[in-house]
Amino acid sequence: MTLNFSAKITVDAKDKTEAIFDSVNIDNNFYPENPVKTKMKFDEKIYISVESKQLTHLRANLNSTLRHIQASHDSIESVKI
Repeated sequence: MTLNFSAKITVDAKDKTEAIFDSVNIDNNFYPENPVKTKMKFDEKIYISVESKQLTHLRANLNSTLRHIQASHDSIESVKI
C-alpha cells in the first residue's frame, strides 16, 4: 500500500502577492525532477498544492516554499518603493 501525502496553502500578501508569486513560482520551472509534485497558481492570492509519497519530502518542500515566500515578502518590504 502506498500512501500519498498532500497539503494546500493559500497566501494573501495584499498588493505584494503577484510579485511574490512571480519570484517563487520560477523555482518550479527549473526543478522538474522534484520528487514532490508542486503546483502554484495566482488568482488574487497564491494557491499552492503539494503532493508526495514521502511525508519528509512534503515537509521539506513546504518549508522551502514558505521560506521563499517570506524572503520575497521581506525583500519587497525592505525596498518600500
